[in-house]
Order: sequence, then structure tokens, then C-alpha cells
Amino acid sequence: MTYVALITGASAGIGAATARRLAREPDVRLVLVARRRERLDALARELGGATVIAVDLTAPEAPARIHDVLQREHGALHLLVNNAGAAWRGRFAEQGWANVQRHLALDLEAPLRLTEELLPLLRATAAASPEPASDAGSPVRRVAIVNVASTASRVARPNSGGYSAAKFALAGWSDALHGEEAPHGVHVGLVLPGFVRTEGFPAAELVGRARTRWMVCEPELVAEAIVQCGPGGRAERYVPRWYWIVAALRILAPGLVRRAVAGGGLSTATAGGE
Repeated sequence: MTYVALITGASAGIGAATARRLAREPDVRLVLVARRRERLDALARELGGATVIAVDLTAPEAPARIHDVLQREHGALHLLVNNAGAAWRGRFAEQGWANVQRHLALDLEAPLRLTEELLPLLRATAAASPEPASDAGSPVRRVAIVNVASTASRVARPNSGGYSAAKFALAGWSDALHGEEAPHGVHVGLVLPGFVRTEGFPAAELVGRARTRWMVCEPELVAEAIVQCGPGGRAERYVPRWYWIVAALRILAPGLVRRAVAGGGLSTATAGGE
């Protein structure tokens, strides 16, 4: 049975890794979304074909344009991966509301607007799909939305307040959306990467030091978590897995975590990319 998966921020990093991972699954039809057409075309050729939509997700017409292409070429949507995002460092006193606003536009408003536009198609696909199988011969493949947030959704760092503001909101909305859409057969998963070696976050500061190199993971690890939290039905995944300890400490010992991160000068990992 054909499984249609749409990935935003698909031209590089986590998005491209997710496309490659999903392409290994049987009968998957990929829809690749990002700004840079030439990169999307190259990835589509590498994967043996895919629907390519080159668009700026912050543009007012972007959700409707994506919906039109999906409806015309596939007529269904089984998996929406809201991955596109970026982080721009800056202290609030110097960068102010303008820096927060551009984070909200790309990291929060864009995935919410796209999900709103595509939700009727996801619901219709779920209604028309058989219950996911769980036997060894037929893998579970749920109709799902996966929101790629960040460990910055749980623990905020200096110089990255705008990014955390958007990602905290994305995580909270994801939990609410899951409860709203589960009765309609649409699962909502959340992936929270830590430091990832991507174009948006090259991790040179961390990789260059032996004592911090181990903190950086590859985008392929995040792609696997996306599969687990989408068609696999997991609620959420930290990547690497042990990052959940930092989030737990934020609740159990907030003062300790504040002191620990206050001296950090490293930028927050960018979840996604275009």
C-alpha cells in the first residue's frame, strides 16, 4: 500500500536524512519541501524520484500551494514531518522582539499553518486506511504528524531565548494536538534533538574538543527517531536518548540547571534546515 510522506526542510541535514531513511521503506512516495530547488532536485534524483516543492514556508500562500500539489499528485497524506527550522543567536536586550519574531515565524507559525492546511487530508487518509498491522510481516505505519522540536524545548540557553520560545510552544502544542487528533486516527509524535551535526549547526565548537565531541550526533540518528515517532507511534524521543536527563533535571533541580547552562557560550542545535 502506498505511503505518502511529506518532509519540510528536506534539502539538508535532518530533513535530507529523513528522506533517505523513509526511502528505504516499501511503497513510500516522498514529498520534499524546502526553499532550495536545486538541492531538492538532486535529492529526488538520488532517491529514484520524489515530488519536489520549492517554497518558503513563511510565505502566506505556502500551505495552500503545498496542499494543491499533494492533492493533485497523490490524493493522500500519511506522514507530515514538520522539520524545517533555524536558530539565530542573540541576547534579548540587544536583539529584542525582532529576533523572537523571526523564530516564531519559521519555527512555530510555519508548522502550525501547514498542519492546519493539511489536517483534513491527514484525517481523510486515516479514515480510508485500514488499522495498522502489527505482525512481523507487515510493519506498523500510522497516519501521523511528527514535529521536530529540540532539547531547547525543555531547557533554554543564554543567547537562544527566541529559539526556545518557539520550540517550547511547538512542544506544548504537539501534546495538545495529539489528544485532539487521536480520535480521528492521526498520531502526533515529538522529536527533541540535542546537538546535531547539520548545515545550520556545524558543531565546530563541540567537535573540535575531545571532551565535548561525544555530545554531537549525526542527523541519521534523528531520522530514525522520526520514523519511530511517526509511523512507529512513539510519543516522543530525545536524540541522543540520554538528553532526557537534562530535561528531567530542569524539573527536579531548576537552579542547578540554570547555573550549568548560564556559562555556556555554544549555540543551540538547529532542528532542521532548508
